[in-house]
Amino acid sequence: MTQDELKQAVARAAVEYVPTGIIGVGTGSTANFFIDELAKVKHRIDGAVASSEATAQRLKGHGIPVLDLNAAGELEVYVDGADEITEHLHMIKGGGGALTREKIVAACSKKFVCIADASKLVGVLGKFPLPVEVIPMARSYVAREMVRLGGHPVVRQGYVTDNGNIILDVHGLTILNPVELETRINQITGVVTNGIFAVRPADVLLLGSPEGVRTLAG
Repeated sequence: MTQDELKQAVARAAVEYVPTGIIGVGTGSTANFFIDELAKVKHRIDGAVASSEATAQRLKGHGIPVLDLNAAGELEVYVDGADEITEHLHMIKGGGGALTREKIVAACSKKFVCIADASKLVGVLGKFPLPVEVIPMARSYVAREMVRLGGHPVVRQGYVTDNGNIILDVHGLTILNPVELETRINQITGVVTNGIFAVRPADVLLLGSPEGVRTLAG
């Protein structure tokens, strides 16, 4: 099976977790497959909260109402992909740049369903560069702090987040304690948030492999 076929398989499996009401939808290539599958059962939901402008446009393109999170309140489920995920369901996210809004929507959801192909499952987080969303004037300061933590930060060139900020992609980290590092980086002045999702991990992982979709629960 190709990587796209694996993503499509987990996207189909995730539809089984879609309740009635309002759901949260993530950002990225795997989330896009989910949106396409969601369109087939859009009569079951009242609408969706999008974690990025790109996701909002794709949802609207399928005729799925996009709602403001402040008006929607607590969500039953949030479905999104990951750049890396461990068997403890800790993740690195933000390769697509939407980490802050993804983290907000995840925090407002009762259940977080992560959908990923088998290549995203790792023993230790950090091979994928850790995205850190930063207020622009704090770029150099935050970069120096990330060097002190053992990372090699690189500004994502030509990219501005939906919130008007920049992203530092931090290479070279070996993240042995994701909860601790997530909290520590978020305490650096000028950081909006970082791409470690461990304080609020996924509740369920649907992992696509050639043998089928595996389900891992936290």
